[in-house]
Amino acid sequence: MFAGPLPDFELDSALDDPEELFVEWLESAIAAGVPEPHAMSLATVDAGGQPSSRVLVLKDLTAAGWQFATGRTTRKGRELRATQVAALNFYWQQLGRQVRVAGTVIELTAEESAADFRARPGWSEGAPIDPDWQLYAIRATEVEFWQADRDRHHRRLIYRRAADGWDQHRP
Repeated sequence: MFAGPLPDFELDSALDDPEELFVEWLESAIAAGVPEPHAMSLATVDAGGQPSSRVLVLKDLTAAGWQFATGRTTRKGRELRATQVAALNFYWQQLGRQVRVAGTVIELTAEESAADFRARPGWSEGAPIDPDWQLYAIRATEVEFWQADRDRHHRRLIYRRAADGWDQHRP
């Protein structure tokens, strides 16, 4: 299942902030040559609770949260508007790592959405901005890090948002 060596994940020395740990893991995936390390699965639910998922690209991680974009009138756009919750999953097979992010969804500003649209490949100066394009952020309430182990002693660390930061849990 995992061809190369797997990195260590020492739970006792894990960073206190899951966003910082995520950036560290993402940079490790980039350095290891993982193809499309910014690719993520976005899971949404409709108003009736029916789930759906698809693969998107992480645009950025800022104080607003994990950012991605789509059209407001797409299925995922309608589901995000209806429930305002979503989950992301990053999987870096070569490292035996995955990160799950769940939380509330916010729409970023029209200016931020337009800037994101202009940054897309193929957009040319002077072309109109799609008014349906929306940049979203997930404000995480829970972030789970999973590290595979060849002996199947996989390690997981879950961060849950607390009033004063994050609490860590080891399932």
